[in-house]
Amino acid sequence: MVAARSTSVPERDRRILAALVHSYIEQGEPVSSLRLAEQRGFGMSSATVRNVLSRLEEAGFVHQPHTSAGRVPTDLGYRVYVDQLLEGRRPSRPAAHVEARLRRAATVPDVLEDVSQELARAAHQIGFAVAPESQVATFRHIDFVALDERRVLVVLVATGGEIAHKVIELEEALRPVDLQQAANYLNREFAGLTLAKVRDAIEARLREERVLYDKLIQRALTLAASSLSELEPSDTVFIQGASLLLEETVDFPIETLRALFKMIEEKHRLVQLLNECIDGAGLTILIGREHSTPELQPFSLIASTYRDGSRTGMVGVIGPTRMRYSRAIAVVDGVSRAMTSILIAR
Repeated sequence: MVAARSTSVPERDRRILAALVHSYIEQGEPVSSLRLAEQRGFGMSSATVRNVLSRLEEAGFVHQPHTSAGRVPTDLGYRVYVDQLLEGRRPSRPAAHVEARLRRAATVPDVLEDVSQELARAAHQIGFAVAPESQVATFRHIDFVALDERRVLVVLVATGGEIAHKVIELEEALRPVDLQQAANYLNREFAGLTLAKVRDAIEARLREERVLYDKLIQRALTLAASSLSELEPSDTVFIQGASLLLEETVDFPIETLRALFKMIEEKHRLVQLLNECIDGAGLTILIGREHSTPELQPFSLIASTYRDGSRTGMVGVIGPTRMRYSRAIAVVDGVSRAMTSILIAR
């Protein structure tokens, strides 16, 4: 869980900030001092509330979109609000009918797919479920079969007997012996790694200077990069709710949404980023610029780990920073606890 960062804010200022954030989440409009003074029962005049908002603005918790407008929360303001929600909260449980539905799923992939759908529906955001780490497909071996001078059939075999095929076009004609040497190199170097780690290693090695003068290595890595670009391991990550996110982000620049959807399509990249930002067991919440990845900085992430014994997986939601955090946190926390209970019992 992300540590609280709001202890330095005076209690009265925190209450006013929480009221402002709540109002902005519900209404989607800048919040004025008059609205807070009238609707929240603080027992303070509008002028007093305005002075508090001025201090909060100076401290970076709120800002004014326009000079004559009210205030809206910044990422730091959302952080204070979320920290308050987390203080003293009790563990969540999903509704009984939700857990019963998840238990009826025949296989673990079926459970994960149902979970992603439930998260998306309940939180009205993008919902995701990532398989336990050891269930993620790992590279066993790759074969290249020449179809003609310029076309090659790629056969990728992953753990569990999973097989994927792809036909790629070559920039130069290669002999069968060249293809065999390339496959031998890749199988020797990368067997046992997850496909995401294989991709990362290939990209890193292609940037190394020694590849430039080692033709065999360059050929093998280039073939692998072309082969793995669209081959995704199945049953690794399930994602639902992209259309729901569009309803919540009507004011987002199209470039922002395009970058996020591209990341979602490249599931291996999303899983890699999720694994990097989840720093321990339990609940993790990242808001806006707390993300190290620029594509995720317009959004908030709420995720929680689950266990099926010794292995750990992840469930969560991605949505705009203006999301209903209380509901999303409860849904993610409850579903992750249900996942642990369901999978350990299998």
